[in-house]
Formats: sequence, C-alpha cells, structure tokens
Amino acid sequence: MIAVDDLVALVRLYNPKTDEALIRAAYDYGAHMHEGQTRHSGEPYFSHPVAVAAILTEQRLDDATIITALLHDTIEDTKASYPVVAERFGTEIADLVDGVTKLTNLQLSSSETKQAENFRKLFMAMSRDLRVILVKLADRLHNMRTIRSMRPEKQVQKARETMDIFAPLAGRMGMQWMRDELEDLAFKVLNPEGRASIIRRFITLQKEAGDVIHRITGDMRAELEKAGIEAQVFGRAKKPYSIWRKMQEKEMGFSRLSDIYGFRVITETENDCYRALGAIHQRWRAVPGRFKDYISQPKSNGYRSIHTTVSGRDGKRVEVQIRTQKMHDVAETGVAAHWSYKDGVRSENPFAVDPARWLSSLTEQMGAEEDHEDFLEAVKLEMYSDKVFCFTPKGDVVKLPRGATPIDFGYAIHTRIGHACVGAKVDGMRVPLWTRLKNGQSVEIITAEGQQPQATWLDIATTGKAKSAIRRALREVDRGRFIRLGRELARSAFEHVGKKATDKVLETAARHLRLEGRDEVLARLGSAELTANEVVRAVYPDLSDDDSDTVDTRRAVIGLAPDQTYNRARCCRPLPGERIVGITYRGKGVVVHAIDCEALARFEDQPERWLDLHWQSGKHPPIHTATLDVTIRNDAGVLGRICTLIGEQRANISDLEFLDRKPDFYRVLVDVDLRDAEHLHTVTSAIEAESDVAAVRRHRDPNRAGAPGGQ
Repeated sequence: MIAVDDLVALVRLYNPKTDEALIRAAYDYGAHMHEGQTRHSGEPYFSHPVAVAAILTEQRLDDATIITALLHDTIEDTKASYPVVAERFGTEIADLVDGVTKLTNLQLSSSETKQAENFRKLFMAMSRDLRVILVKLADRLHNMRTIRSMRPEKQVQKARETMDIFAPLAGRMGMQWMRDELEDLAFKVLNPEGRASIIRRFITLQKEAGDVIHRITGDMRAELEKAGIEAQVFGRAKKPYSIWRKMQEKEMGFSRLSDIYGFRVITETENDCYRALGAIHQRWRAVPGRFKDYISQPKSNGYRSIHTTVSGRDGKRVEVQIRTQKMHDVAETGVAAHWSYKDGVRSENPFAVDPARWLSSLTEQMGAEEDHEDFLEAVKLEMYSDKVFCFTPKGDVVKLPRGATPIDFGYAIHTRIGHACVGAKVDGMRVPLWTRLKNGQSVEIITAEGQQPQATWLDIATTGKAKSAIRRALREVDRGRFIRLGRELARSAFEHVGKKATDKVLETAARHLRLEGRDEVLARLGSAELTANEVVRAVYPDLSDDDSDTVDTRRAVIGLAPDQTYNRARCCRPLPGERIVGITYRGKGVVVHAIDCEALARFEDQPERWLDLHWQSGKHPPIHTATLDVTIRNDAGVLGRICTLIGEQRANISDLEFLDRKPDFYRVLVDVDLRDAEHLHTVTSAIEAESDVAAVRRHRDPNRAGAPGGQ
C-alpha cells in the first residue's frame, strides 16, 4: 500500500501549493474507518482507495478530487456519514464522496428499463460535478487491475460492464489511455484465448521483422530534422483488444491486418503540425480516405490532432497522430484537463473543454427522450460514436457520428428539415437516403411539402436525435389513426347496449380506467390495448357483455376468409393485443405470427402468402401460451414463490424447463397461459418486482416456426 508521504509527494510534483495537511487528515481518517476490512485478495481494504488516489495524481487533479478518492467508500462501507465528512473536510468533498457512493449503488448492467433509468441518474450525477465520474473511472480501473481475486462469474459481470459502459465513457471523455487499458483488462477476462493468441502473433512478428517501431521512429525523426522541425516521435503497437476489434470489423485474420502500429509526433506549435504532416507525406505514400484534421475541427471533448495513415517500410501501413504538447495533454486526460494543476495553479490549457459545455452537448438530445429504451439507445450511440464532419450548401459544419446518413444530417440541422426530407445530394450527386456520409462531404437535403417521416427511416438513421424525432412523429401519426378507429369501435359498442359514446361518457371511462383522458381511451381502444367491452364495463358494469362463453374464438382474428382457420406460430406465440400477420399454407390454413417475428424473414420473397390480420376486440379465453425466460436465485423456496406470484395474477403454468443451473442462480423457461399482451405485462411486472429474480424476458424460438401440423 502506498504510504501517505509517497502519496503527498506524487501530488507535490505537480502542485507544490497542495494542502498537505488536509490530504494527510483524509488518509488517516480513511485508514481508521476501513480498519479491519480486507479485499478479496486479503489485502487491507484501504489499499484500494489509496491506489485510486494515486491513479488520479497521474492526471494532475486538484486536492478535492484526490481526497474524494481516499474517502470514496467511507460513507457506503463504514460508519462514516455525510455530516461527519462535511464537518471534517468541507461540503465540496462531502458532496463528491456522496456522488461517488450513489454511482456505486447504480446497477448499470441490469435489465434494459432499469439500466436506462440508472443511466439517467449517472448523467444527473455527472452534470452536478464531473469529478464524480473521474473518481468512479479510476475506481473501476483499479478494480479491473486486481480483478483476478474475484469469483469467476463476478469477473465476467464486471468485465462486461466495463466493456459496455465504463470504457466507452472514458473514451467519450477524451481519456483514451484509460479506455485502452479498461478494454484490454476486460478483454483479458472475457476472451483470454483471443488475447493470448494476438500477443503470441505479435511476438512471432517481432522475431521475423525485428523492431519495426524503432526503425520507423528513427526514419520519422530523420525526416523531421531534415525539414527543420523540432518534434518528439513515439511509436507503439496497438493494444490486443484494438487489434481484435479490427479483425472482427474487417473480417480478416491477423496476418492481413496492416495498421497495427501507431506513432505520435509531438510538435512545438500548431503550424509545425501541418509542416510535419507535409514532411511525412513527402517521405511516405498517404493512404486515401484515412486523413482526419481534428485541429481545425476539434471533437466535442476538446480532442485536437491530425490523423493520417501512410505506407511505411515493406508496404506496412502505420497510423500517425500529429499534435502539440498542449493538445497531447488534453488527448491524454480529455475533459479531466479542466482540473489539471501545474506548479500549484490550475493549468491554463486553451484546448481543455469546459465540462459544463461538454455535458450540455452530450445530454441535449437525451433530455427529450421519454421512453427508457430510447434514452438508453441515445446514450449508447453517443458514447460509442466517433465523429464525421459534413458541410451544408452554405458551408456550415455539421458534426455527426460515423455511419450517419442524410436522414441524420437533416435532423441535425432542424427537426422540420428532417421530417420533410424526400431525398439528398452529396457533393452535388443525388444519393439514396441510406448512404453513409464521409468526412468533408457537402450535403444538401431535398424537402417537399406534406412529407412525413417513414417507419423505414428508423433503420436508416443512426443518431439518437433523429431516431427519437422519427419515433415521436410516427407515434403522433399512429395515435391520430388509433383515435379515429377507437371512436368508431366505441360508438358501435355503446350502441350495442343502447347508449351513446359521448365525450362525457368517455371521460368517465378514462377516470375508471385510470387513464389521462378521452383521447387516451380511444387511442388504446384503436390499438387493441383495450377492448370495447372493457370500456363499456368501466361506465355501465351491469350492461356490458361479460359472458366469455359467448365469444366466438374461431373469429378471434379479423382478416381471414370465412373458410380459413388459423394457428398461432410456435416460434413467436403472438398474444391478443400484439400486431400480427398471417402466412397461408395450401390446405393447411393460416399461421399467425407476431409482426416482429424473426421467422418471417424466410417468407419475404413470397408476398402472395402474407395476410394483414389483427385481433378481434372482445374477451379472449386464457388459452394463449407464452414462454418466459426467468433467471432466479438458487435458494430454497424461490421457485415456489415465483409460481405463486404467477397464480396470483390469474395465470396458469403449463410447463417448466430448467436451463443453466449454477450454484447461485439458474434460468428456467416457464410456459404460462395468458389472456392477452396486457396480461403478459402484468405477470412479468409482478415477477420482476420479486427481489430474488435477476431477469425476466419473453422467450421466442425462431427455430420452432413451421406450417400447421409441424411441417
């Protein structure tokens, strides 16, 4: 464990004016609070907070952040409290420690909806003080460095969470060194064989070709000296995970990869960056399409650098990054550069981005997302994306993620432009809307009056802003259609019992059904989320037809010919209330599939067999079976409680199949007889609320698709 004198010495290297007494006091307090606690490895627990603080000194962070690292587990894991920490070290540090504690308690790798809500909380914590996430990232880095002392299943969980969330977040904040190390440490857990294979191939390559990095570095230094440019040159082999990712993306083996080496040229001035670029391009042939100028067009996290790829010795491709020392400092620490100290004062780096402005740009489009899954998608798109820069016809620059299309470009300019898009021109040429845009292209959006977003655009768009705007527009269009359909269904249903579906009657139904108002009742009625009988019964319980025996189950599906019979597809098992289509079989009737069933792909070239179907309004007997995939704690009585919960929701279990039985958890497939999609939602919500349930989802098996009778 690092001694307090050594930790103070690390801080004094960049901040001679540090409050040494306060750091020592925090060190002593943390050691006292964690006394007697040990890590999985058997080391004293306090060695972990001290290591986290040491990681943060590498980024030259302020005293408050270093002290927060020393105390970051005290409120959660010891008898310490917020008031005591505030009294001893001030409210700023107490707030930071409290923020880290709340982040630690977020289960970011839980179910989708819960994960999305926790991402919201993560971004709220970041918006209050970004130093909270800097401490959390350093905490995760040290935990990953010492992960071998954890149980194997815990290692996999933490590694997956690191790969999916913390590594991309570090990259998005500009801390590329931390992203690289987090990814490599996670890769070592998730795919040790793949990582070891790449390392072995590197060793073999080095034996065959010698020290390529040393030779190319020497060549570059010679060329820069010849051009009279003062610069430092560093070379390195890329991290194993970075190489693995390229192999997967390009679908090629290690031997065919060419750009596995990277070089950095650190110059004294910005002008020298472009001079160095010219010298390198004169000596080596530039690879077309691999040049990016992030100096003239910086990334939103403050990153500035020139990127180019050239063919080096023996035709090997090498990536070169050219930047000044101040640009390099920001490239290493990203948004954290805002708090960096040098000689006891806040570092005045002109390229360090304002954290408030960075967070504002990151969260702007996410704030409009009401749906949890939409928000989660927007967050992940933003965290993983790299940028391309395109131009409007007037020359304005539009930043977009890599892979963006003209649809994304239109919505980036204005939602109105996106909605009215009917076509696009790229560099003066008409192109399809699914075209992937490239750096430096000029894009013109062609619009038309009366144009509305199309559902297919969701597959074309890549940005969260575009997708959420398209979804909102489609919901409005669908809602209007559902309201009109619902009004007709309500009129018919109320006339059937001798009443009228007036606005007052529908408002009464909304109150009894606990919905927002008349239009919400009509929209749910038109979309089959409510039945006409349920609406009538909400207002006139004595008049509605509640005899389920009168329902003609043979006519439960609308859209069939009088002589056609139907079966639910065994692959997706659609429920009343879900959108459905039918596939016809000669002499065998119709198989009904959910609209999103994967098995429908095999019938795409046979449109004559498709039928547009929907469920008949009215009561359906509880004979519709759906399969649930439930992960539960392997403990006495847990499965019994789950079965009881399902029974309490008036659902019947028809079959059970056990999967992946582990010492602590196991999965079970449960076949449940349900009335409709709403009943399914009720059952899954009740199961998910049980504390011993880790996950529950609808299980569908596309391999079970087929014609009626098993063909």
